[in-house]
Amino acid sequence: MEGRAIMREKGDVMSPWSLQVPEKKISQHDACAMYTLLLRTRLFEDEIYYICANQTPQHPFIVGKGYLSTGQEAISVGCAYALAPDDWFAQSHRDMAAHFHRGLTFVEALYQYRCTTSSPTHGRDGNVHFAKEGTHMVGFTSHMGQNVAVALGLAWAQRYRKTDRVALATFGEGAAQQGIIHESMNYAATFQLPMIFVINNNRWAISVPVQEQTSIEDLAIRGAAYHIPATVVDGNDTVAVYRAATAAVALARAGRGPSLIECKTMRVMGHGTHDPATYVPADEKTAWRARDPVVLLKRVLCERGWWSDERDTALRAEIRAELDTAVDVAGNDPPPDPRMAVQDVFSTPVPVE
Repeated sequence: MEGRAIMREKGDVMSPWSLQVPEKKISQHDACAMYTLLLRTRLFEDEIYYICANQTPQHPFIVGKGYLSTGQEAISVGCAYALAPDDWFAQSHRDMAAHFHRGLTFVEALYQYRCTTSSPTHGRDGNVHFAKEGTHMVGFTSHMGQNVAVALGLAWAQRYRKTDRVALATFGEGAAQQGIIHESMNYAATFQLPMIFVINNNRWAISVPVQEQTSIEDLAIRGAAYHIPATVVDGNDTVAVYRAATAAVALARAGRGPSLIECKTMRVMGHGTHDPATYVPADEKTAWRARDPVVLLKRVLCERGWWSDERDTALRAEIRAELDTAVDVAGNDPPPDPRMAVQDVFSTPVPVE
């Protein structure tokens, strides 16, 4: 479904107002590029799942667990493509696609999962707790929701420096219940900061279903309390997410303040590779797997004559070959020198002129 306005006209304090999402045309080049990123992310994370399920505890290839975006990659892809390269993206643990879009390679991601010397964190941390330097990605931490406050600071910095850059933060519906999220929305609205809040409503906060987290159906309605334009989109529709994020970015870049986007999707895998998610009803998984974002976008591309099964097969083979090479290369990267643990831990503040 396209962006669904759940807000009424601005004016009545008790009535939230909508983020207007125009029918932005998508070029063949952009649509195919977004599909390629979807597929690259899916195949990479399938590889992470395979490795975690088959490695031996005595000699693991990957240290710890894998955290995947399977079935909800469209949110990361759509948001990433709506931003300029120098805009800030404060990602959640299910935004590997955004990392790839900003230049992270398969082998770098595998270094990170292996906690080896050449990883973006140089072995200090693992799996999705990282951000590659120079990509304007905010390093993720497990304190869900806290990255939103970091993005808020980045948005304020853009205002202070008088740039047209924006900050976008993604977080789950579970994190959306935290006070830091509400405080950040209130602050961004009060000072009209260039900030986009994106809720990845994948229905499960680890093992807690959304109906046991909140009494409202659409979390985006909370934007009303802060006079933040908001909308609900189909989080499995890459183009719908892209259009909504593009509209929000345009508002922020024009100095018109923050927006809130709720993306409805489903976490079809466990919280991590260690979690079989037996608590999720089988029919719920089946229903959402039928709305796989990779399949949905490929279908649209094929209907427009922009893609074909032959091209898809060739792309999959190309990605598979790149993955195989990355696994071989990453497997030879050495563990970090223990002395690295105390290097680059503290920063020296740069005086503001």
